Amino acid sequence: MTRCVALLSGGLDSMLAIRVMQEQGIEVESLNFKTMFTCCQDTSAQAARALGTNITVIGQEDDYLDLVRAPQYGYGKGANPCVDCRIYMFERAYKFMEAVDAQFIISGEVVGQRPMSQKRSDLKVISTNSGLEDLLLRPLSAKLLPPTKPERDGLVDRERLYDFQGRSRKGLIRLAREFGFTEDMIPTPSTGCALTEPEFGNKVHDLIKIQLNDTRWDYDALNVGRHFRFNEATKVILGRNHKENTQLEYMHRMEDATSTSFLEPISFKGPNALVTGPSTDDALEYAAGLIHRYGHSVDGEDNIVQVMQAETEFNLIAQPTDRSAQDKTIASAVNLRPVGS
Repeated sequence: MTRCVALLSGGLDSMLAIRVMQEQGIEVESLNFKTMFTCCQDTSAQAARALGTNITVIGQEDDYLDLVRAPQYGYGKGANPCVDCRIYMFERAYKFMEAVDAQFIISGEVVGQRPMSQKRSDLKVISTNSGLEDLLLRPLSAKLLPPTKPERDGLVDRERLYDFQGRSRKGLIRLAREFGFTEDMIPTPSTGCALTEPEFGNKVHDLIKIQLNDTRWDYDALNVGRHFRFNEATKVILGRNHKENTQLEYMHRMEDATSTSFLEPISFKGPNALVTGPSTDDALEYAAGLIHRYGHSVDGEDNIVQVMQAETEFNLIAQPTDRSAQDKTIASAVNLRPVGS
């Protein structure tokens, strides 16, 4: 039995690539790659069930953040190191391929569909640098690319592969319908990765440029709240709802937390806040001012905020501060793009 490994994101392209192989009687083992920035595991599991294929989810290793910090092939519009990330995924897929005794790997990549990682030159770089070379088959664009080893060896019929290219989905949707995909099996386009989002990318670039000793905790914290840069050393994270307020309190108590203060309004309703970096008097006043701005402060009353640090607790009175001055600080205090909200 011929067997291949497929990278399955849950998107239409990867689903079609799998069905093309299944139509040729090839057994498919699906693999989904999970990082702290991806959000499509449920989608990929649903897609695997619809296609009748097993799915294995693997996570990032400690070295993944190294490529986010300094990708060899650069970033996209956000902080997305797409080429480096694809190489990283395929390197691990190669190990999985050997473990399940498969002969090759497939992906749903389409020539020219994504400008950051699917130009012909990018596809070649990914195949070469992942160590797969011509064991990596892209069924949807195979006729536009040199024959791979499974095609040359007769494991795959090249004539039953395709020549899709560009960003249009019309041909792909038509193929999906030919394969009998129902409307609910055809997902809307999505990268499934927060790093591609410009606002989130601003947070990542801010962290990389400023915090040289960043940790996984710092990157996990990027997924929570509004982020405000106070100065080159200090940032304030503000909860946007009850769930995020609870998350911030939990994250502050984690053993590897880099936050130095947790602030909570106790005499009025408002967001919780974390301070990362030195909790100077000015930084705490700034954080309390943000809580005042985004909270429901009471006119004529002392709006009290409790500050919790490693070995002490005390109260501050949150004072309104000039909004335009704060926004200027957020945007330009360290000569960075505004930190994404």
